[in-house]
Amino acid sequence: MNLRVIKKDIEYFIGEFIDDCSLFVALNPSQDTDAIAKIIDEAVDLYNDLKDKVNHPEGNKKAFYKGIQKDLFAGIDALCEKLSAAISK
Repeated sequence: MNLRVIKKDIEYFIGEFIDDCSLFVALNPSQDTDAIAKIIDEAVDLYNDLKDKVNHPEGNKKAFYKGIQKDLFAGIDALCEKLSAAISK
């Protein structure tokens, strides 16, 4: 796994998640958009946090980048669960 691919994965997955949130808000204007806005803010915070970590590696780079990848997918899963909970209300 190289650094360029990890950075692109971060941008792609979080960008797609934010697009999904925006699409839901656009298609369902009667729903609570404040909860979705908070979830989008959390996604942006995750993006900024992961990009900062990727740009400042610590220790064994291979293990560090695998950890970044795990953090990305765990963060996206948590955000998807929050989005599902907000939508089902």
